[in-house]
Amino acid sequence: MSPKLKEENISELNLLDIIPVHNTKWKQDSKGQVILFKPKFKNPLFVKYILPHMKRPYYKITLDDIGSFFWKNCNGSRSVKKIAELQKERFGDKVAPLYDRIATFLQTLERNGFLKLS
Repeated sequence: MSPKLKEENISELNLLDIIPVHNTKWKQDSKGQVILFKPKFKNPLFVKYILPHMKRPYYKITLDDIGSFFWKNCNGSRSVKKIAELQKERFGDKVAPLYDRIATFLQTLERNGFLKLS
């Protein structure tokens, strides 16, 4: 069971120890930015019968350079602390305040089902 980053559980978790893992389809465009694919339907009947016949069955969410860098480093073996250190090396003061920014990013991705947290 993966921890949820909800307000009632946030005090129980150490953000730096969490290991994020991808939970959705994604691809990298020619500029190196990550595009996440979110299915338009979650209902199993819609997924089985309607999605295959749609021209665009997914919403496409394009991450910026910082988000794309973080996403590409979520490989299931790196902790948030290690990814944050890499991000700080790469982007410097551009990512300040680093941990607040990462916490918000993780909450958003986890809430929308793009990441699993372990």
